Amino acid sequence: MSLVLDPAAQDLLFREARTANTFTDEPVTEEQVEAIYDLVKYGPTAFNQSPLRITLVRSPEARERLVALMAEGNQPKTAAAPLVAILSADNEFHEELPALFPHFPQAKDAFFSERQVRESAAAMNATLQAAYFIIGVRAAGLAAGPMTGLDFEGVRKEFLDDDHTPLMVVNIGKPGPDAWFPRSPRLAYEDVVTTV
Repeated sequence: MSLVLDPAAQDLLFREARTANTFTDEPVTEEQVEAIYDLVKYGPTAFNQSPLRITLVRSPEARERLVALMAEGNQPKTAAAPLVAILSADNEFHEELPALFPHFPQAKDAFFSERQVRESAAAMNATLQAAYFIIGVRAAGLAAGPMTGLDFEGVRKEFLDDDHTPLMVVNIGKPGPDAWFPRSPRLAYEDVVTTV
């Protein structure tokens, strides 16, 4: 059975997409980021909890502070990317549940009254949303460079607060020269899927 999605779109979103390591100087606009979010916000999460939060690092001062918190090998990429986003999980996402999950507004208190439960749910679902975000960046014709080589606690203290847990930093822009490493191997279907 073939996929319904056009093969060119399949390539754009998956087969040809890789983590970008260099970018052109072309800026990424607020309108582009808003269009990306307006697409990917429809990706499913448990209880529609939507805990992903996006911090756009646009000012030179904020960029300098972030670069200092990146692993050494990631610093030049983050310094040069047209736009950098810090993706984090909002551990107080449950406050939005009465509006986001209106057919069962009691979910806020019935399932997420304990902070440890919220942190676990927020991390899982915000990471899922981060994957949607990366695919959305690709759908906008841009390249994404997601990275977890960073000082997480430093990023939390510098850019977030105690209610937000940083997940990753994503460099965003048009790919530059030699942006891609060669495609790494993937596991075969039979190595991943088990039928019981």
